[in-house]
Amino acid sequence: MGDTISAQMGFADFMISKRQTRSSFLDEVDRMVDWRPVEKILNRNYKKKASADGRPPYPALPLFKMLLIQRWYNLSDPAVEEAVNDRISFLRFTGFSLENSIPDETTICRFRNELAKRDLFEKLLDKINEQLQSRHLLIRSGAIVDAGLISSARRPRKIIDVMPEDRKEEESPAPSDCKLTYSDDTEAAWVRKGNQPHYGYKMHMATDRAGFVLGGHITPANLSDTGELIPMLNGLDLQSNAAVLADKGYASAKNRSYLQDRGYTDGIMSRAVRGRSLTEDEKARNRSISKFRYVVEQTFGTLKRRYGLFRARYVGRLKTQAEFLLCSIAFNLRKAAIMLP
Repeated sequence: MGDTISAQMGFADFMISKRQTRSSFLDEVDRMVDWRPVEKILNRNYKKKASADGRPPYPALPLFKMLLIQRWYNLSDPAVEEAVNDRISFLRFTGFSLENSIPDETTICRFRNELAKRDLFEKLLDKINEQLQSRHLLIRSGAIVDAGLISSARRPRKIIDVMPEDRKEEESPAPSDCKLTYSDDTEAAWVRKGNQPHYGYKMHMATDRAGFVLGGHITPANLSDTGELIPMLNGLDLQSNAAVLADKGYASAKNRSYLQDRGYTDGIMSRAVRGRSLTEDEKARNRSISKFRYVVEQTFGTLKRRYGLFRARYVGRLKTQAEFLLCSIAFNLRKAAIMLP
């Protein structure tokens, strides 16, 4: 199978392409997006390998479209393989031919893991966002920043590692010989929010004022929000006079200085400190900022409810971050397709 599946289309594929059907959401996305820049990133960075039986590798763009279908329709790897085999609209969107085999669940999993390992999902999100910006849907005149918790894919269980081999003769290990861990998701961490303990990760995200995801990253759940603002904003390419809105968890002299140095409008809410309450002006400013911050909270809600990001699908920070960015791409494309006339 070569890079261009359309070149291998047979008579049955031609008839399907001509079949008059009601325009689907996938057709809207296909018309909206120029996939060539996306395909260029994939082909330049994804090293395709032939299968064990000598068959040529599947091209990267149709595989990437399968990942998007997974997120839009909440399908597992086996389910998306079956669905693309079964549904004409999925075949048409991915570009696979009826005369060729569809990638199996193992191929899909390996492809996703390879993109995660090569850190390509962030580049793909940026490339898609460039197109949404050119259509005046996504606007970089401001950013609304927030963070949300994602539970670990593994149930937290306290594990005490066995003592070293040379100490097994002793009746009990010394405290220094014991290592306490929770499940096999060793990069996740405990944090308490309110009165509830959580074990997992924290999703740091920035949206524009319409709710499109501009970017973000994943950290262990116990890391403070304060130190994650600057790394996130560094990759967003905001306009020079952009307003950055954030809750009081991001309030620090370092963050405010960073915004000032780059000409951004400081929209971080004020925080009371010991011995000094907020002034009436600071309270009024906080209320004003809160009126706009609901947008990022709505995006968080959709990512958690529709895309399942209330809990990680995979083990480890790298795979969880890749999943967050892939869901962000799917979210942005769906939102844009709905907004376009």
